[in-house]
Amino acid sequence: MKWILLRGLAREQGHWGSFIEQLRRAFPGHQFHPVDLPGTGVHFKDTSPLTIGQIRECVQRQVAHIPPPYNVLALSLGGMVALDWAQHVSKGEIQQLVLINTSSGFSPPWQRMRPGAWPRLLRLLARRELFQREADVLALSSNRPLALGTVKHWYSIQRQRPVSARNALRQITAAARFRPAEKRPMADALLLASCGDRLVSWRCSQALEQRWQWTLKLHPDAGHDLPLDDPQWIIQQIEQFLGR
Repeated sequence: MKWILLRGLAREQGHWGSFIEQLRRAFPGHQFHPVDLPGTGVHFKDTSPLTIGQIRECVQRQVAHIPPPYNVLALSLGGMVALDWAQHVSKGEIQQLVLINTSSGFSPPWQRMRPGAWPRLLRLLARRELFQREADVLALSSNRPLALGTVKHWYSIQRQRPVSARNALRQITAAARFRPAEKRPMADALLLASCGDRLVSWRCSQALEQRWQWTLKLHPDAGHDLPLDDPQWIIQQIEQFLGR
């Protein structure tokens, strides 16, 4: 199986940390291909589009050299891109879909971004001191004790491949505008959500579950960055989902 991995708002493939290696150990016969969204990672100099559909088209061009079918594992904003992708391909091109702490226009704005998160997020975009900004991003997105090594790693990423405030705002705009088509793109998909997410309510994943009868699994206390907070739990859920 070939997996495409998509990260979230203003994050890139480097932010997966050790999660990709853990996936490779858990699924030795599978291939994992992390892809950066425009405006992040290797594409940090590009301008991020203002719609999820245009971001999805950029992702599709990046993976055109990889023969389908694909499985897609995506977090947050990446989950919106993955969902839009599943609704704009021929049947069977995407075989498995794993969406982590994502949202859509099927949910109200106050669930898609918790009201208490907006002031902190805007302050983060305006903060110029990179190390403290990355520490604050980590503190907001993770519910685990602040790991200095992770902050240093994220700081190094931002120094090398900085995501501009302009591109972050353009990604926020694209996310806010996103509403999937009404038609269910596939018979089942795996929705993973954190009850402790302080950015996006788990009820956004529940809305997709109820609309399309997809499989929803809830983590009791992890934060928005579930792959960072409990990667083994994600792997266990994928193993169970694929093994059915």
